[in-house]
Amino acid sequence: MTTHPTHNVAQGNAYVGFQAGVMTGDVHHHHHAPPDPSSTPQGEFEAGVQYLDRFLLGTARKHIERAVTRGYPITARVQFYRLVALLSGRTPRQLEAEEWRRLLAIWDDPPDLDERDEWTLGLQAILRLLNSDDTAVPEAVTKELESLPPRQQRYIFNHLDGLLEGALRNRLWQKSVAQAQQQRTAGDRLGRAWKFFHPTPIPPRTRPVAPAAIAMSDRAKVGIGGALLLLATAKLTVLLAANGEFGGLFGLYGAAAGLAAFGVGGADRHFRHRRRRAKDNELRPPRRRHTDARPGGFAGKIDRLFTHYFARYVPDRMASAQWLAETAGIRRHLRNEVVDAYREERVNAERVAWLVRYLTSDVRTRWTQGTLTAYRQELRVPLSIWLLQIVGAIALITGLLWAASGVFSAAVLPGTLWLALTVPTAITATRASFRIVAERRRVIADNAHRASEQARRMEAYHRWTAKLADKPTDTEMAAWLECDRKVITDRALQQFRLQPSQVVAHAFLEAPASSARKRRAEDGPWRYTHYRLLLFLLTEDGVRQIDLELDFRRAEHHDTQRLNYRFHAISAVRIDGLELGKPTFHLTLNSGERITVQVTGTDTKPTERNDDPSPVTALTVDASGLSQTLHVLEGVAAEGRDWVRHRREQADDRLAELSRRTRGLLD
Repeated sequence: MTTHPTHNVAQGNAYVGFQAGVMTGDVHHHHHAPPDPSSTPQGEFEAGVQYLDRFLLGTARKHIERAVTRGYPITARVQFYRLVALLSGRTPRQLEAEEWRRLLAIWDDPPDLDERDEWTLGLQAILRLLNSDDTAVPEAVTKELESLPPRQQRYIFNHLDGLLEGALRNRLWQKSVAQAQQQRTAGDRLGRAWKFFHPTPIPPRTRPVAPAAIAMSDRAKVGIGGALLLLATAKLTVLLAANGEFGGLFGLYGAAAGLAAFGVGGADRHFRHRRRRAKDNELRPPRRRHTDARPGGFAGKIDRLFTHYFARYVPDRMASAQWLAETAGIRRHLRNEVVDAYREERVNAERVAWLVRYLTSDVRTRWTQGTLTAYRQELRVPLSIWLLQIVGAIALITGLLWAASGVFSAAVLPGTLWLALTVPTAITATRASFRIVAERRRVIADNAHRASEQARRMEAYHRWTAKLADKPTDTEMAAWLECDRKVITDRALQQFRLQPSQVVAHAFLEAPASSARKRRAEDGPWRYTHYRLLLFLLTEDGVRQIDLELDFRRAEHHDTQRLNYRFHAISAVRIDGLELGKPTFHLTLNSGERITVQVTGTDTKPTERNDDPSPVTALTVDASGLSQTLHVLEGVAAEGRDWVRHRREQADDRLAELSRRTRGLLD
């Protein structure tokens, strides 16, 4: 078999950045400001502790060590956290020379160990773990750890299970995995984890009511026409009264009363027909598909949300395609309303998703209950309006005939002229008044509908915010993910029939799965609904690798690939894309098989809260385990099996040196 030379590839400055400080976190050129805005040594130290609790180990080491450098007082608590951050998740063989020097420096200037507070006990426990050997009794060591205060015990079991060797390591690993199994779904993870991936909802808005749009021509018709109608009525009144035609005078005013009744009924009927036509247009499918929305813009995202939720919330016994076709009109109307209400501000479409979901569910509910078109019944013209208009028309016609008879008897020529002016003027002014009244009633109806709809949406908003009130913190998310790692690692050990003590080094690489949604806390890395995980287990005789997918919300995982290869099978290991904010891990085997993982996904656009994505990328890389994975595989690719032997010999010598220096501290 032809053997290809083993080599590592550095592309640009990306690979060098990792080599500069693989395990200390110096690779990150940017970092989030610590939670303490004063940036005092105490604030920086506490920020480091918070990052440690979230398993952002490189960032935690950086902050804790920088706080000490800036003069933060050395206490047992400080030294405890320094050791946990330095040793977390690694075996002694994985420590670099600089980290061993830092470890020895911590013990060269120890705090007063005579005090028996919880931090001193934890510090002594770590020292005993570092000084333990194969002759130690596992039960005794485990019992001592279990006697520690809960906080210190939790840190040791969660972070330092790789410090021991042989049976001690196996026993501590079993204890650590048992705790991880219990804590994996603690805090109602299955009922709460999904909430982390929903952004803080934005309060509901409704489209402002358009002011009454009354044409100037209609105003003129009513104004001028009304004046002419009054003038003609007055002239006819004088003419009929002067000639004693009181019957015609009675008919004239009867016609006026009929016109008023007809106008009242007609205006109401015109408004109802116009209102129903507008409501029908909201449900009518658009004649052509609108393509003015950019796919990546706010309107385009709202389009996709409405399509997604309408396809999801389908009435029973109805095909999705039919439902989407029949609701195309109302979907377009609601989409336009949401876009118009929010597009003036820089709003993330996902913050409006709750409103889209509510509107979609509301449409389905009204469709199922048969109330989606209830307005048609509400806007039907009542019988009373029909009767009022008919009676008014009869009175108008009868009165005009009676008035005309009197006019012809009194003065044919002037009376006919004034009567002829009255009829067209009344018709023109009445029609214009119908439109004016309908528009003003439209504004009143729209305002009432808007107030009612806003109240209903506000109720839905409060229900949703109450549901998200117990959204998990980033620390909880990190703790659950760490439990997943341990459970997955333990299952891999069982599959490969390995004991923890047989593993020389291990590394996890995390990346978003193709179907993942992502979300992050304000000062945290991206968290994903679905992870692609690569686990590398290094033993004396080679590498075991498992590629799997984790459904974080359900705490379920399944393997997608298992590989087993010798050290010399690794041809190349590299990382590129750091400068672009898209770090990508590449592993090439001599067989030609290539493993590529893009650690932060493909979306590196600025977020709402931070226009510079670099700090977020740095934290996400820290959380992904990329540094440790690269460091381990880089050593194996360069030195092969000798890397394992050299690391073991170096670790033994350094542990012996540590034992000599700390011999008197445990007496």
